[in-house]
Amino acid sequence: MSTNNRRSELGDFLRTRRERLDPSEHGFTIGTRRRTSGLRREELAQVAGVSVSWYTWLEQGRDINVSSQVLESIARALRLDWVERRHLFNLALDTDTIQYLPQQSSDYNNVLQSVLDSWDTCPAYAVDYKWNIVGWNSLASRVFGDYSKRSERDLNLIWYVFTNHSQRMLLVNWEREAKNGQALFRATSDQYADNPWFSQFIHDLSEASLEFREWWALHDIRITHGNKELNHPVVGSLSLRQTTLLIAEFPELKILLYTPLPQGNTLEKLRHLASSTHATETKELQLGIFR
Repeated sequence: MSTNNRRSELGDFLRTRRERLDPSEHGFTIGTRRRTSGLRREELAQVAGVSVSWYTWLEQGRDINVSSQVLESIARALRLDWVERRHLFNLALDTDTIQYLPQQSSDYNNVLQSVLDSWDTCPAYAVDYKWNIVGWNSLASRVFGDYSKRSERDLNLIWYVFTNHSQRMLLVNWEREAKNGQALFRATSDQYADNPWFSQFIHDLSEASLEFREWWALHDIRITHGNKELNHPVVGSLSLRQTTLLIAEFPELKILLYTPLPQGNTLEKLRHLASSTHATETKELQLGIFR
């Protein structure tokens, strides 16, 4: 994302957060002459204790200097949570942009694979900072589909959820999962805002998915974890708890681990999938859910 794109992103983010505020909660009258939702710029500036001109320039994406103290005031006025606050600071101050990634040792893949394989009854896969899936255990392939058969682009978790019809069949609440994934992608991608890959990816996915394009404009940003309900073509319903793990040796990676919940006898179903023969895998492919 170039400097201009960063400022544009910041302006859009401030506008969407300003428009969600209730004027009456800040003592402003809601009359028939109010044309915009939420607070006006001058009202937000008043609540934050900054000048109207300065805040207007910030929301317009102008090249102005901004201090942490002023950003704190704006964050409080906009009632940002900690994820949104971090996003604001990353865009305004470029405080969290990662300039480089460490070189990996020669046994990088072996170490990562051994970690993933240690969970024999829990699907697990690793994603890089672009949300590309770079490693997985065998159970993850049997639950979510054979990653080895996917194209390079389809190995991107966000791309695959939005563009592959099988995900709408597999995920019981596809819309919720897609929105959460998009919001999480935005929450982490601002750390690499100067990397042109992200601008191109967002453009391409916006062209490929109407839902992504419409929801991206809402600037939802959050870090969510929780339960995931699946409709698996072989064993039926699966209830999983998603946990994100960070590895000190591989700071650019995240491991997404799915542990079974008691509902629906999920653990036994996972054990069945883990011990499945080649015939079971063939049946899954014939059903077409993972194509």
